[in-house]
Amino acid sequence: MMLDRLVEKRKYLTEKELLELMALCQILPGPTSTQTITAIGFKRGGSLVAFITLLIWALPAVTIMIALAILYTHLQERAMPNNALIFIQPIAIGFVVYASIKIALKVLDRPGTWAIAIVSMVVSLTVGSPYLFPILLILGGVITNFMTQETAEEKSRKYTFRPKVRFISAFVIVFLISAALAIIFPYKPVQLFENFYRFGSLVFGGGQVLVPFMLEQFVNYNAYLTSEEFLTGYGFNQGLPGPVFSFAAFVGAMCMQDYGTGGQLLGGMIGAVGIFLPGTLLIFFLYPLWSYLKAFPAVRKSLLGINAAAAGLVGAAAVQLSMALEVTVINVIVAVATFLILQFTKVSAPILILIGILAGVIYSFFL
Repeated sequence: MMLDRLVEKRKYLTEKELLELMALCQILPGPTSTQTITAIGFKRGGSLVAFITLLIWALPAVTIMIALAILYTHLQERAMPNNALIFIQPIAIGFVVYASIKIALKVLDRPGTWAIAIVSMVVSLTVGSPYLFPILLILGGVITNFMTQETAEEKSRKYTFRPKVRFISAFVIVFLISAALAIIFPYKPVQLFENFYRFGSLVFGGGQVLVPFMLEQFVNYNAYLTSEEFLTGYGFNQGLPGPVFSFAAFVGAMCMQDYGTGGQLLGGMIGAVGIFLPGTLLIFFLYPLWSYLKAFPAVRKSLLGINAAAAGLVGAAAVQLSMALEVTVINVIVAVATFLILQFTKVSAPILILIGILAGVIYSFFL
C-alpha cells in the first residue's frame, strides 16, 4: 500500500528511499510500520507533519481498542454470558502460533541465530520475568556482533555521525523520569506508563514481539488482567486495521478496569502514548542520519541477534498463551483451524474474527 499510494501515486519518495527507510525502522525498537509512515511525514514537512501523520495513522485503531475494552468490561460487570466471544481466544492462539513460526522462518537463517532463539525461548519460559527480556535482546545482539565478520570495505569506511540531541535527550529523560516515578509513587497510572514506555523502548521486530512483554508484565507478574481478557483483546486487535501496537490501548484500559470508565479511558491513553512515544522520538532523532546509520556494520550485525532473541520470545509467548487456554476439543479445533487457514489460504484476519464472533453468537443460542 505504501508503494502504491506514497511512491507511485503521490511520489512523496522513491521506491529505494522507502525500502531503505523501512530498513532503518527495522533496526529501531518500536512499531516499524508506524515509524516508517511517521518518517515519511517528517520527510514531507518536518516534525509537525510527522506528528500529525502519527496521530492519523494510530488514532482510529487506538480509539476502537479502548472502546472494545470498555464494552468488554461492562459485559463482565453485568454477568452476561460472553458466548459471543467464546471462539476469539482460540483464534488468537492460532494467530500467535502462526506469527511465531513466520517470524522464526524469516529471521533465523543460520545455526547461531537458531541457537539464540531457542535459548531465549527456554530462558523466558523458565525464569518468566519481564525485566529479563531486554537483557536477552541485548545479549543476542552482542553475540552476533562477534559472530559476524566485517568486510574489507566496512573496515576501511569512515563514518560521519553528528546527531542532534534534542529528541534523543527527550527519549532518555522520559525513560529515566518515568522509571524513577514508578519506584517512588506506587500509583497504577504512573507504573503503567513506565511499563509501556519501557516496552516501546525495547521491543524489536514488530507488534507480535510486544505480546510476550505485556503478557509477562500484566498477566503473569502483576495480574492486572486475566489471560482470557488478554487473549480476547489480542483477537480483537488482529481483526482491526492499523498498527498492532494499538493492542497496548486495550491492555492499558483493561488494567484500569477497577477505576471505572474514566479510569479505562485514562489507561487506554496511557498505553497508547507510552507505547508509541519512544519509537516516535527515536525516528525523529535518527531520520536525518539514516544514510549514515544504515552503513554501520555493528548495527547490521547486532540486528541478527536481536531479531533471533525476539523470535524466541514470541515462541515463548505462543507456548504460554496456549497453556493458559482451557484444553477442550472445540478450542483445539478452532486454534488449529485458524493456523491452517492463515498458513495455506489468503483469508484475512478481520474475516476470521468476524466469523468467530458470528459463530459464537450462533453457538450461544443453542447452549
